[in-house]
Amino acid sequence: MANKIGRNDACWCGSGKKYKTCHEAIDRKIEMFKNQGALVPSRALLKTPDQIEKIKESAKINIACLDAVAEQIKAGMSTAEIDKIVYDTTIKYHGIPAPLNYEGFPKSVCTSINDAVCHGIPSEDEILQDGDIINVDCSTILDGYFSDSSRMFMIGNVSAEDKKLVEDVKKACELGLEQVKPWGFLGDMGQTINDFCKSQGYSVVREIGGHGVGLEFHEEPWVSYVTKKGTDMLMVPGMMFTIEPMVNMGAPDVFVDSDNDWTVYTEDGSKSAQWEFQVLVTEDGYEIISY
Repeated sequence: MANKIGRNDACWCGSGKKYKTCHEAIDRKIEMFKNQGALVPSRALLKTPDQIEKIKESAKINIACLDAVAEQIKAGMSTAEIDKIVYDTTIKYHGIPAPLNYEGFPKSVCTSINDAVCHGIPSEDEILQDGDIINVDCSTILDGYFSDSSRMFMIGNVSAEDKKLVEDVKKACELGLEQVKPWGFLGDMGQTINDFCKSQGYSVVREIGGHGVGLEFHEEPWVSYVTKKGTDMLMVPGMMFTIEPMVNMGAPDVFVDSDNDWTVYTEDGSKSAQWEFQVLVTEDGYEIISY
């Protein structure tokens, strides 16, 4: 990798710096890990400074959408109203809702209530009730660049048990974020999240995970939260992915609604919660891009 470009040539990342003062050392370190048998990212997965800035502009809209939902969400509101808030906010800032018509998904946002794990489809008939917990998963395209994050909301008088689930899953994500460091592995983050969730009596969904994001809606790598430290892809400055464990109060087993072929539910009917952060690996840790 490091021998394909001259040391005094402009770096491949578009920074304008010479290769020797920009990515040469990183490329050599990646090559070293690869020779040791590690799974390493390709250059295509390392975002350039210009790409990062454009992705951040997309993320500003994504954050604004979730902020707008946070201001307005309440009992008695339909999930279709949440969809309209996200659509209107996205269009206001000249973005495009990434979920809309993605592989046939009919709405601009995913709304997953109680035992719905993810990919809930907003509907006029689905009304938020006092005591519900809901995940609102928002994704935005701006000038071809993607952002993606989700938040949990607690509606009215939520039970202590459900509130703890919501808060614990956020804490799990925060603990996982602490493991996002260059030259560590995705499994470091995955095991930390899983260990904490299991310690609280929860289970982590195995089949659905996070993903790379930025230049496309879903990129490599696929990010699991039931992995072991020292495994999965090497984390390298410039990598961008989502941390979004889906955590069930009961068993980890899930199924897809056969009526719409989208919404995922817990098999045992237990509650589920998910927070999602879009994260950039930096030279000394991480930066949250969207939340």
